[in-house]
Amino acid sequence: MDAAAPLPPLSLYVHFPWCVRKCPYCDFNSHALRAELPEGRYIEALLTDLAREQLHARDRPVLSIFLGGGTPSLFSPSAMARLLEGCARMLRLADALEVTLEANPGTIERGRFADYRAAGITRVSLGAQSFSDAQLQRLGRIHAADDTRRAAEELHAAGLANFNLDLMYGLPGQDEDAACADVQAALSLAPAHISHYQLTLEPGTLFAAHPPEALPDTDRGAELQHACQQRLAQAGFAQYEVSAYARPGARCRHNLNYWEFGDYLGIGAGAHGKRTLAAGSAPTLSGLRIERTAKWREPRRYLAAVEGALETVAELRSVTADELPFEYLMNALRLREGFAPAQFEARTGLPRQVIADGWQSLQRRGLLEVADGHWRASERGFDLLNGLLAEFLPAPARTLPKPGTARVGSGQAPLA
Repeated sequence: MDAAAPLPPLSLYVHFPWCVRKCPYCDFNSHALRAELPEGRYIEALLTDLAREQLHARDRPVLSIFLGGGTPSLFSPSAMARLLEGCARMLRLADALEVTLEANPGTIERGRFADYRAAGITRVSLGAQSFSDAQLQRLGRIHAADDTRRAAEELHAAGLANFNLDLMYGLPGQDEDAACADVQAALSLAPAHISHYQLTLEPGTLFAAHPPEALPDTDRGAELQHACQQRLAQAGFAQYEVSAYARPGARCRHNLNYWEFGDYLGIGAGAHGKRTLAAGSAPTLSGLRIERTAKWREPRRYLAAVEGALETVAELRSVTADELPFEYLMNALRLREGFAPAQFEARTGLPRQVIADGWQSLQRRGLLEVADGHWRASERGFDLLNGLLAEFLPAPARTLPKPGTARVGSGQAPLA
């Protein structure tokens, strides 16, 4: 890679680790709130954390900020305003900055979205999950379907029409009519974006230990997904990523930066980050050094580290040249349009030839294709993404790891 080549785009992820109650399917870094929310103390810690992280920004423009969790909407609009004012002081923010707030319908009071907008929020991701009250109870959610409807009304009234609805399918006992009814209910609220993903049993969760009854099997889950995709397409929502559907112009720029292997600073308890060091400053086989970071997960330990001027990074790992092809493709192939090979070279520092043999083998099997100058998964390959990605794992690897981006919500926060 040419030493003069630009570094990847940069985003900021901010993690808020508290929830009113931990959902039984959730494997994100979230902790049930058992005492008074330490709002002021945590915002101060985030700003201290950011003061350290800004050194890695190198005056690059920050194109998006994602406030994820946990439940960030437990924090007041004034707290968010204080945080975003600090971001503006310490970072070079892009002119058309996208600032997304994750919100739980059960933690929003009527009228507060106008205050969040005034604080600097430009986009909201609302955790609807389902419009069946019975299913919401099975999922351990603290809100009812009417709470989501009221929250959507308030979003429109506040001028925050650019909002996402998280929606699950493959719920216990769910048939095609019920899954499509959830999609139709979501569409009736006129969101700009819908994240539609299957309920999965993640290791370490309550559902993994005690699975709910009557979960659809893999084939049935695929049938539900395809039926819902048709409804979304008919309503003008284009699928641009595995779980992401948007109206024209409403793609989530923050998550696109993850999937295009951009960089992101991560602050807050359990936040992940990715940074690229300029060629020549840290020579590796690829000509770049790409690092992944993770902050202390437990909120008390994170706060103690920040306030004690101790190291907040619990894990710092350099991605090896052998790992880079898989790490890049694990993200980029989630996109319907795939990627330009020149971007692969720019973001990894590797020549495209390192993936050519595996690519050609899968292309002959009809799983990958080249179209309009982009390399991408075929229609069939998109449904078999995990399996085909295994072809690009480093030789010693035996199993496909869980995607390591945020979130790919990352996680970090969900794909919202």
